[in-house]
Amino acid sequence: MIVSIFKHFFWLGCISFGGPAAHIGYFHQKFIQQLKWFSQEEYGQIVALSQFLPGPGSSQVGFALGYKKAGLAGALTAFFAFTLPSVILMILLASLSYQLVDNTYFYAITHGLKLLAVVVVADAVFSMYQSFCRDKITRAIAIFSAMVLLLFGGILMQMLVLVAAAFIGIKYLTNQEIISPSKIQIAWLPLIGFITLLVLLPSLAQVSSQWQLASDFYQAGSLVFGGGHVVLPLLQNLLAHSISTDTFLTGYAAAQAVPGPMFTLATFLGFHLSPSFPVLGALIATLAIFLPGFLLMLTFLKHWQGIAQIPRLAGAIQAVNAAVVGLLLSALYVPVFQSAVVNQVDMAIVIVGLFLLKQYKTPMVVLVLGFALAGLLVKFT
Repeated sequence: MIVSIFKHFFWLGCISFGGPAAHIGYFHQKFIQQLKWFSQEEYGQIVALSQFLPGPGSSQVGFALGYKKAGLAGALTAFFAFTLPSVILMILLASLSYQLVDNTYFYAITHGLKLLAVVVVADAVFSMYQSFCRDKITRAIAIFSAMVLLLFGGILMQMLVLVAAAFIGIKYLTNQEIISPSKIQIAWLPLIGFITLLVLLPSLAQVSSQWQLASDFYQAGSLVFGGGHVVLPLLQNLLAHSISTDTFLTGYAAAQAVPGPMFTLATFLGFHLSPSFPVLGALIATLAIFLPGFLLMLTFLKHWQGIAQIPRLAGAIQAVNAAVVGLLLSALYVPVFQSAVVNQVDMAIVIVGLFLLKQYKTPMVVLVLGFALAGLLVKFT
């Protein structure tokens, strides 16, 4: 069974372009429709849980599918197989970016991919706004969050915004249905592990650069609600003093260009943040950013239905999701738009890209090639 899990997830890791929503579609087609490993209801429950927890949503779904099929070994196999192609490609691209950093052609292609990042983040903001902001309160939370973060910014302000949103959700988005405490059960061991690492890693960060790397990316993985795109502003603020905006956005664009989970942006950044041992840094960053989401998935997987129905928790989650939309909207302007769009030609390319993505559902691999070519044409014409 482990071999079968590896085979199917590795193949999906090689072809799954398009981001978290597309990955969930690929999983549904393979494991529900073709292989019939799980029922529609089981799959729906897993996807719903991934939306309630921080972490890489589509990778959490794959991790949970592997767990249900073959326990912890199946979960780890599913994660490793699905992520491996993306990690290898991101390490190669990071290495290539070192060698070609001053190359004119590479700069032109990178600029084109940064424009693609504007398109992808704008589309994510629009889609998430439609999903999470369906009433006056959640819309207000999203807009106010974006305004505050644009005016003040910083990782601390992001955390304050999310906490404030949770309290607003508890106050104004909670229904009156009472859930019996007897229905609430969780797996305590992975939760204890999650909390211990969250507390311990910042202390170990003083020991070496590798521990600092693990701490930064573990924190980011612990705080990312709303899918892969939301890791962008969190990492940008956590690493602002350690890595250039150009390198950061090049990595983000590279994450769009390869199949598999967007969280492998951490692979690219870890490579650059650990110049003495770049591959080791890439692997540490990758494991650290995925680990918290998987520990939380193990904590709640078996009994998530009762937990998600706790009125106050459900209200807090709804409000936090809306605040995440605002967080991503602020990131669309700083750093994504500001660093990529420098003239009217760039803006025209972004508009065309948005049209192709929204109107014709152009595959991501086609957009990647198109924007790379557009960067070259603009540079040399």
